Amino acid sequence: MNAVSLFANIGVAEAYLKDIGINVVVANEIVKRRADLYSKIYPETEMITGDINDEKIFDTIVKECKHLNVEVVIATPPCQGMSTAGQQKKDDERNELILPVINLIKKIKPKYIFLENVPNLLNTLIIYKSKKVLIRELLKMELSSDYHIEIDTIDTKDYSVPQTRERAIVLMSKKRESKIWTLPDKDSKIVTMEEAIGDLPIIDPFVRDVSEEELLEMFPLFYERKKKALSISKWNNPPHHIKRQVEVMMHTPTGRTAFDNDYYIPRKENGEPVRGYRNTYKRQNWDTPAYTVTMDNRKISSQNNVHPGRYIGKDNNGDEIYSDPRALTVYELMIISSLPKEWAIPPNTPEAFLRSIIGEGIPPLFVKKTFEKL
Repeated sequence: MNAVSLFANIGVAEAYLKDIGINVVVANEIVKRRADLYSKIYPETEMITGDINDEKIFDTIVKECKHLNVEVVIATPPCQGMSTAGQQKKDDERNELILPVINLIKKIKPKYIFLENVPNLLNTLIIYKSKKVLIRELLKMELSSDYHIEIDTIDTKDYSVPQTRERAIVLMSKKRESKIWTLPDKDSKIVTMEEAIGDLPIIDPFVRDVSEEELLEMFPLFYERKKKALSISKWNNPPHHIKRQVEVMMHTPTGRTAFDNDYYIPRKENGEPVRGYRNTYKRQNWDTPAYTVTMDNRKISSQNNVHPGRYIGKDNNGDEIYSDPRALTVYELMIISSLPKEWAIPPNTPEAFLRSIIGEGIPPLFVKKTFEKL
């Protein structure tokens, strides 16, 4: 079947769809930089760059969908206005991006619709025809006469994705279709960080505020390990951090936060202790799926970003030290986000840009499993 991808970003959601016979023939993305990268990854897709609320852009999308016989709508509107990781502004304009989606569905009358967003989507109110209405009720009000509507909240860790990521999923099926689209069954086994990235070699961070001599004093095997890591993937590059953050994470055990350390606690440049949340300066666990990847995944000081690490011995003071005192590499993020290891990302894509995109996207393995139900 042919599909349209709305709010497509760079195409994380559809990474596996072509493999199972879902051809995304039209896509729309408002940010040119993202749209351009999408076109490099999926050159066969007609990318329409611009704001879906712009009448000309909207009409172009409708025209192309009809011309290319689009039967499936995929819509992943921005969630910053609803996300617990964002500011959750009630009047955030992005909350109303469901309206052009509904309008498009009415225009092209697809057989199936896949909508996804943060769980708060189901409890978000928007103004529609001068009245406040819940988005979930609006969908039913406007589309239930023509579509069966399934609304669920899922966690991607239940679908072989080695990452905990809760999402609201709306599946719609045209009433005259014989198949009613439902979620796939949950998998019986949870994939852990150990199973996902446990076989990858140790990578030392690049410490950007020290000399090369000091770097090699801290990590004598830095260049040897970097070479080995990059032989696996270009995106397995050592993250860059500052010394005082690296030092505290070297002395922080797997699954723990540096705020629990006796001596090696997070400090500011002037030596004062940092005040922060206990999900920062925190290592992940080996025996669970990864925590939810956020857009700010390159920082030790942000949410649950640090590699689990392994005990490697004691320093000269007799304190325990642990490997990989760093954020996850882009390659590791791709694995725990279930992206293809050989995804066709142009090699000159800026790493910071790619990190933020991965932090926004829904794991494509879950999307694949859901579409396989069709």
